[in-house]
Amino acid sequence: MEKHKSYDAKDIQVLEGLDAVRLRPGMYIGTTGPKGLHHLIWEIVDNAIDEAANGYCDRIIVTLNPDGSVSVEDNGRGIPVDIHPTLKISAVEVVYTKLHAGGKFNNENYAYSGGLHGVGASVVNALSKWLTVEVCRGGKKYSMRFETTTKNGKTHGGVPCGPLEEIGKAIKSGTKVTFLPDDTIFETVEFDFETISKRLRELAFLNKGIEINLIDDRLHGAISATCLTYKYDGGIADFVKFMNEGKNALYPDPIVIEGEKNGVKVSVAIQHTDVYTDNVFSYVNNIPTSEGGTHEVGLKSGLTKVLNDLARKNNILKEKDANLIGDDFKEGLTAVLLVKMKNVQFEGQTKTKLGNPEAKNAVEGVVIDGLADYFASKKTGKVLSTIIDKAQGAAKVREAARKAKEITRQKNALDGASLVGKLASCSGKNYENNELFIVEGKSAGGTAKQARDRSFQAILPLRGKPLNAEKKRIDQVLLNEEIRTIITALNAGIGEDFNLDNLRYHKVIILADADQDGAHIRAILLTFFYRYMKELITNGHVYIGMPPLYKVYKKDFEEYVYSDVELPGAIERAGKGYGIQRYKGLGEMSNDQLWDTTMNPKARSLIQVSIEDAAEAEKMITVLMGDDIESRKQYISENADFNKKDDFKPTNK
Repeated sequence: MEKHKSYDAKDIQVLEGLDAVRLRPGMYIGTTGPKGLHHLIWEIVDNAIDEAANGYCDRIIVTLNPDGSVSVEDNGRGIPVDIHPTLKISAVEVVYTKLHAGGKFNNENYAYSGGLHGVGASVVNALSKWLTVEVCRGGKKYSMRFETTTKNGKTHGGVPCGPLEEIGKAIKSGTKVTFLPDDTIFETVEFDFETISKRLRELAFLNKGIEINLIDDRLHGAISATCLTYKYDGGIADFVKFMNEGKNALYPDPIVIEGEKNGVKVSVAIQHTDVYTDNVFSYVNNIPTSEGGTHEVGLKSGLTKVLNDLARKNNILKEKDANLIGDDFKEGLTAVLLVKMKNVQFEGQTKTKLGNPEAKNAVEGVVIDGLADYFASKKTGKVLSTIIDKAQGAAKVREAARKAKEITRQKNALDGASLVGKLASCSGKNYENNELFIVEGKSAGGTAKQARDRSFQAILPLRGKPLNAEKKRIDQVLLNEEIRTIITALNAGIGEDFNLDNLRYHKVIILADADQDGAHIRAILLTFFYRYMKELITNGHVYIGMPPLYKVYKKDFEEYVYSDVELPGAIERAGKGYGIQRYKGLGEMSNDQLWDTTMNPKARSLIQVSIEDAAEAEKMITVLMGDDIESRKQYISENADFNKKDDFKPTNK
């Protein structure tokens, strides 16, 4: 092994100030793609929300400015402006230039906070071309500006242009932060209005009575700015009603429970509908915990205990009847659970699963006491009987599903007999490398089988459309042959029996035609995975294959085009005399074409399916795949392009 130069103390690199953030932005915001870009807004908004959550602020304004910058303004206390006793600079400068600096490490200034590490504001500053802070506090207005500068060939982010300055008088108090993301760091610096509005709406639900305004001043050809205002005096009860739009609620108003145990504040809103799946949306200090955690365990155990006790007390459950289980009470349940606590412990780096054991006991206790008080009134007797009836029906379905699953397991045990003639398996035994393509139709399936690399790619053609799992109970879902085939091929079970450790394929790729039927099949499969194999999605195993829409070609030129947006560029590169082939189905491609464009890992395009916002995903599936026709019509009319057509000529000579 060749020896290189010596390794001495002089080789140890020290990154000054915020340089570490610019060198490794992914460590601080996860990605430099669109998700990371929007994370900058969340960091600043979360600071304002922390002011609101602790009772110091009731209005937040987010403005998308014409120059591409974003402003976040609140009417809270304002960042402290006095000189830090140790660093001898203003507190504003400390907050925006020093990592791990903030007022949230103890509980004196913020009893409950989502920002625990003190890196949010400084990271935003480091990754911006410029950032300005305006503070109104103590009857005075202050301002400070930071910029990214280059000196001696090195670029430094978040450098103060000068000290904090007093610029005038102020009647109110609060903080306004404006920043322009650095386009040399991010893949795109175009903020998405819908992404921002959905998150702000969620925060308004979680913080009852707080007004959040979103202003898009970029115009985009509009006559005036777009303005949205979110304010929900019902808080999480309004959130549950919003999530249940398009469903049939079994009782008119959500049950709201609030309480505190051992320093943990708990708020829960629940309402049952006539659907067959449950949806629990949990948050800790306003942070979504999409993977659940101890607080969700406490909610389930509290519901189970108190509802069983009440059912027996009210003689709904007879002495000979067995207790109902937690999943029975959760069928059709929509719940929003908000916990506020100190010293939060999240499992992993993603802040998506709560680990504090005290949260379970607190939530369970508050739920038991709250429901007992709620059902102590004679007026709520009908609601109780409705919930118990729903749970008893779920118990019967559970038993039917158990038998259906047993049949499925028995079929699996017969050496995959149910897959004979359907699944073209791969020879590779390392599941980490293996891929399963779920392909639409017999013709496309045949082409895919010929095109694939048999060492790691398996093909499962669908003979018809699978069942829409949104409208059926699990026992009915399991009766569908196409669904059973998918379950058998994946080998990981379904529902509460789902186990990722048994998954046979690291990538599950949905490969359907680029037409309406193909889009419908993708939606059906994603709905099934979301409802009954959610971990498959949350752990990043589900992908959408992207076959090309066109081939632009001439004698010495060939380029595959995957979207209408890319088509003009390909035509320009081809020059005069080009031709266009429009692919309307996978079966129209040859084996080599399908491999080159869609299946070859070195050349293909895949979209990884993820759940950025669980509440939004739930809402979308309900609208698109549920029974509310009017909601679906409205969504389609607002989002579909009915005027789209192929307006190109076959050749251009």
